Amino acid sequence: MILRPKSSLRHHATLGIAPSTAPTVPTWLRRAVPDAQSLAGKDVEDLALAAGAALGALDAVVRRQERWAGAWRQRLALAAAAATVKQAGRVEDESALRDAVLLTRPGDFLSVGPAGLLLLAWRRLTDRPAQDLLSEKNIAAVLEEFGYAPDDEVLSDLADDLRQFGASSGMVATLTGTFMAAERYGFGRAVGAWLADALLAQRLGWAHAAPLLGTEAALGISARSRRSAASSVATGIETDPERAKSLLAAQARAALRAIDLSTELERRADRLLAVAPKLRAKAADMVVERLLSDDAIVASEKIAGMSDRGLRRLFDRLVELGAVRELSGRTAFRIYGI
Repeated sequence: MILRPKSSLRHHATLGIAPSTAPTVPTWLRRAVPDAQSLAGKDVEDLALAAGAALGALDAVVRRQERWAGAWRQRLALAAAAATVKQAGRVEDESALRDAVLLTRPGDFLSVGPAGLLLLAWRRLTDRPAQDLLSEKNIAAVLEEFGYAPDDEVLSDLADDLRQFGASSGMVATLTGTFMAAERYGFGRAVGAWLADALLAQRLGWAHAAPLLGTEAALGISARSRRSAASSVATGIETDPERAKSLLAAQARAALRAIDLSTELERRADRLLAVAPKLRAKAADMVVERLLSDDAIVASEKIAGMSDRGLRRLFDRLVELGAVRELSGRTAFRIYGI
């Protein structure tokens, strides 16, 4: 890992300048990526080109391996979970999802509720090494978090399909074939999005996956597509070009959103790192690293070498310096993040 020199951070803090290496998404690329209502007249080839360019720009963000990448991935997971919850007809928003997981006793995952389990499913995508995501054991665990209980034969067949897509299919066929496989075994589009994100990370050689498609409501799942999925074999070849276009556009939009979020979090992380030398509390460095690694942490978090009162005072100081935000809006059980 390449770390920025401390002297450079102090220099920028003194000047009030936040160094940035964030990629600039060209205007032509943003214009080339249509929304879900503007696919008419678009060609699969053009959309594949736009999706490839967007993923290339995202790949540059991932490979920088910034210190705030953990918070970035978890924030993407939170957005994907919120979209999944909404698609399931539930009412929990991002704040409620945070509460469900962060305010539950460590290890007591059964108490997070169905919505909280969906957040854990998307965090599973970000927290585990990408190369391990599509093992039968991990697929079984994530399907359980999504509310399914598949038998061993289904797990084995699904894992085999995914291995075939990853080894021999092109990017378009892998994307569309993954959703077809999920539907063929009776799983919803959120599972298809999770599996597609995992396969993408493996294909691009990322250490950890980034939740992308989970935030997209329009994933081209039409009645025609479902009939095609039910009758097809696991070849990874999509027979519905309209659906392929919808998925490619969704992947491109999601990649651009992830890049925009990385730019925002880089700015906030630079502010936190700029004020870090001013902190005098014990274990302040550990708190800073946790804020860069996680979506949010609770004010009652157990940090080695720091009392509850000391941690609350540190958070008050960070809020005063504009380095973190209080995310719950409450006077008790507060939650903080960059």
